[in-house]
Amino acid sequence: MEKKKVLFISQEITPYLPETEISKIGRNLPQGIQEQGKEIRTFMPRFGCINERRNQLHEVIRLSGMNLVVNDADHPLIIKVASIQAARMQVYFIDNEDYFQRKATLVDKEGNEYSDNDERAIFFARGVLETVIKLRWAPDVIHCQGWFTGLVAVFLKHMYKDNPLLADTKIVYSPYASEFETPLDSELKKKLMDDEIPADALSQIDEPTYVNFNKMVVDHVDGVIKGSETINAELEKYIEESGKPFLPFQDEDKYVEEFNQFYDKFLLNSAE
Repeated sequence: MEKKKVLFISQEITPYLPETEISKIGRNLPQGIQEQGKEIRTFMPRFGCINERRNQLHEVIRLSGMNLVVNDADHPLIIKVASIQAARMQVYFIDNEDYFQRKATLVDKEGNEYSDNDERAIFFARGVLETVIKLRWAPDVIHCQGWFTGLVAVFLKHMYKDNPLLADTKIVYSPYASEFETPLDSELKKKLMDDEIPADALSQIDEPTYVNFNKMVVDHVDGVIKGSETINAELEKYIEESGKPFLPFQDEDKYVEEFNQFYDKFLLNSAE
């Protein structure tokens, strides 16, 4: 019997970035699910503060070379990869000189959020999906962790919905306690409409605040897993009222098993 495939997309993974709630789960969850008998792939952004030499990142030439258009400008897609030997897993990195060379993640040294974080999220989301297509690897479930990954769900349900490799893929999203404070660029809705996303799917982000952005993401996913013990109260209420499958926060000693069972519900439904 062919192994079921789970694609993990995380905005942070340790040891490439410092240990945080997201980065620890980004590191340990794929290994745990792999040990449960599933096939996995893992993606994250190649933020400029990641030490490529120490972590032995190298470019995958056969996957790189495509240009993605974001806000009417071409941006080359560069794919890099590294291995976490202890976990027997590879991590794929989405890179681009314009968006990911700065020596920080989502905020600068003064703590200010980058004004182009919306475009960086667009590029990252599309870069992951284009790379998966190039790999000819059809995930049964995609699990996105952290707001920066959320646009994967929007693109999957619209721009890539007719791609035979992704047509049956279910998508799960984990919001965490970490929020952005400054609303994203006011032109985000227009930029997504340029990528063939219909306006009625984007009504939540007429004002792209953290809560509104995440409500839009929730509208596009098949299930939600609460990533932090405490998340934005308005967002949590919206998730609960959406009627979508919702897994509450799980303790560290049991989340792998609980997440695996949550994925299996979607796999079972799709097999019927």
